[in-house]
Amino acid sequence: MKSIAPTFLLATVMASLLLPARSLGQCCAGGSGSCIAGGAAQGVLEERQLEINTNYQFIRTNRFYKEDQLVADRTFDGFESRYQYFKLAYGVSKNLTASVEYGHYLLKKEIGLNNDPATTYTSKGMGDLVIFPRYNLYRKEGLKSSNEITIGLGYKIPLGSYNDSIGNVEPFSGQTYYVTKPTAVQLSSGAQDLILYGFLHHGFLRSGIKVFASAMHIKKGWNPNGEKLGDFSSVGLFISRTFMEHYGITLQARYETMDRMLVNPSVLLFGKPSNYFPEATGYSKWFFTPQLTYTKGKLTLYATTDIPLYQRMNTSTYYTQVGSQNTTTLGVSFRFFTSRSGLKAKNGTTRHVCPMHPEEVSQGPARCSKCGMDLEPVK
Repeated sequence: MKSIAPTFLLATVMASLLLPARSLGQCCAGGSGSCIAGGAAQGVLEERQLEINTNYQFIRTNRFYKEDQLVADRTFDGFESRYQYFKLAYGVSKNLTASVEYGHYLLKKEIGLNNDPATTYTSKGMGDLVIFPRYNLYRKEGLKSSNEITIGLGYKIPLGSYNDSIGNVEPFSGQTYYVTKPTAVQLSSGAQDLILYGFLHHGFLRSGIKVFASAMHIKKGWNPNGEKLGDFSSVGLFISRTFMEHYGITLQARYETMDRMLVNPSVLLFGKPSNYFPEATGYSKWFFTPQLTYTKGKLTLYATTDIPLYQRMNTSTYYTQVGSQNTTTLGVSFRFFTSRSGLKAKNGTTRHVCPMHPEEVSQGPARCSKCGMDLEPVK
């Protein structure tokens, strides 16, 4: 089967604290680049604040490429994924936030050529667990602007299968032969990965416009099959603004790159793998990503979609590679304080917090320096 696991956007970086979740989706399986979905590009929470976040991501593609050219040649009809991502984050201190994140596949499906059921592969179940603490290195607020720098160091633990097989009955003998499913539909890469992350923010207080950037590098590990998905890097530039108090819009330009897949030479001594081709893995892509949010009190709803602008796939004379097409994410975030301790100032006044930027705190009524909203008293 001359196919390669779909290497398209599966999980991407979020916007900012205004955008409490984002996803470049699925966790490091099927040639995907990032194992973070929902929360990859935000700063830290307020001390003793808890965030419960989940998002649903739908991916579908049937576009195949040779380098940067869209081609008609294909070895299967397309790929589809339905993915639910969960995150639980807690503000350990005013500078440190720790989160535990988990992804679950409702469906991963590679559709066989001409919709052939014999070469259509599906799977569902557990994905990966991600431990992802973030630390605020710098924060300064003036009369005209605000700035902050946050870094993160994450660790991905594979939970889902990476070597599932499917049985095919040989029509003449009636004997069942088991073949490993394509990498695209395995629930995990089976490897432990290291995640490096950085976030920069600059807010213009008078206009309410915020400009920020995020960068991520994922150092992929080797799995027990002697395979290593290519290291992944991304850089995103964002601009956002709040309007009508409860609504927000963010526009993102993002660049992604992923190296070729590596296979242990001792594995290749026994012949090429049957369901992927390492020389036709890896990519470089540009995306434009609009995102809308609605915030009411402690609850935020958000929706986002990735629009591919340019993609160049690593291919060869014989092998094409499937690229990005449709990626849509819908999510909800709920934030609240777990303790009333410290909510009252020493003089007895009540602390006020921005519902969209919980790091914005005042000992009395004030406006948020990032979005201009009135700070709300903490009850």
